[in-house]
Amino acid sequence: MSSATANGIHHTQANGHNSQKDQIQFNIEQLTADFDLAGQDECNSSARMFERTRIQVLADERGYVQKKTFTKWVNSHLTRIGYRINDLYTDLADGRMLIRLLEILSGERLPKATRGKMRIHCLENVDKAIMFLQEQHVHLENIGAHDIVDGNSSLILGLIWTIILRFQIQDITIEEYESTETKSAKDALLLWCQMKTADYPNVNVRNFTTSWKDGLAFCALIHKHRPDLIPQFKLLTKDNPNHNLQLAFDICEKRLGISRLLDPEDVNVEYVDEKSVITYIVTLYHYFSKMKNDNVQGRRLAKVIGSALDSEKMANEYERLVNDLLAWIEQTIRVLNDRQFPNSLIRVHEKLVEFNRYRVIDKPARFADKGNLEVLLFTLQSKERANQQIPYQPREGKMISDINRSWENLERAEHERELALREEILRQERLEQLATKFNRKAGLREKWLTDSEKLVAR
Repeated sequence: MSSATANGIHHTQANGHNSQKDQIQFNIEQLTADFDLAGQDECNSSARMFERTRIQVLADERGYVQKKTFTKWVNSHLTRIGYRINDLYTDLADGRMLIRLLEILSGERLPKATRGKMRIHCLENVDKAIMFLQEQHVHLENIGAHDIVDGNSSLILGLIWTIILRFQIQDITIEEYESTETKSAKDALLLWCQMKTADYPNVNVRNFTTSWKDGLAFCALIHKHRPDLIPQFKLLTKDNPNHNLQLAFDICEKRLGISRLLDPEDVNVEYVDEKSVITYIVTLYHYFSKMKNDNVQGRRLAKVIGSALDSEKMANEYERLVNDLLAWIEQTIRVLNDRQFPNSLIRVHEKLVEFNRYRVIDKPARFADKGNLEVLLFTLQSKERANQQIPYQPREGKMISDINRSWENLERAEHERELALREEILRQERLEQLATKFNRKAGLREKWLTDSEKLVAR
């Protein structure tokens, strides 16, 4: 074998070995890639499984909290008429409690529930409730009577939430909020919370979930309306959320009579159920709004009562002044009608001085009283008309017309008194003149007699 041939054979063998080695390396890399891909798929599958499990756990937790909250909410209304439920999913199945709940919330009478416990009876009763909701323009998304009768948990929770929205949240309005912007009921409720807690620097309400976890927002709402219930509010901190939540829920239940729809463990969690929190907050909203309305009504009632008392006081004052004035007029007329004058010009002149003093001092003061009486009666009657009350009417003999009539009699007696006094003065003056003339003549006659006696004596 030549050297060239040997080299060729050797080269051929070397290339064969290299090719086989490359193939093995390729297979190893392919297996590694396949193994990595399989491992990645397995990891992704595990992650997806964990995510699905986590979502289901959260959904179950949310459903549990909602069921507990909604059950307590339903009972807070049913207990008004002596009923309650134990299980939200089963106790609404016959439709009777649902009908009663809607009657309480709406204030209307629904068709009477059908007696009987058969499925057809239950379906008929639930259908009556659903038809009533539809008449109230409540949109029920894929909720039928059979869903409630069969105890479909998610749809029952959806139905109760829809009822809460319609009868508890929909009509919420914010009177203090000046804006032409139309807000949804949920936004209006959130705005109400923000406005009521705006003065609390450690409270920042942005939503119905995380903003309530530390309990300070609940305490702030209570303190805003009833500061006497949490006098040490400034000592509360975010570091003790369970204490804050427990404090708020205890006060609402024991001092305000608000059903305990939530517990601290329902709120101080990673994922707070928004619907449950809203349900509780809207209960607080209605309570405090009613308290405000009651206070307003109380103030109005106090105002009405105060006005009535003022009116009564004014009426009593009117009658007192009338009696006093009429008594004075009567007494004065009696004095003015007296014609038993003294038999002395000087004393008659004294009577004239007294009369003039009456006209200058006594009568003007009483005339002012008469005018004040007219003003008092007009004010009293106007006030009562403004308050939609029956205007006060003085009794017979105490009316303004009676006073005017008596006053006219007074002025007539006054005029006659003046004439009588002046006539009496003239009479007395004539008598004085006659007496003076008589005395003068008597003196002359006496002097003549004296002179005559002296002449005779001579």
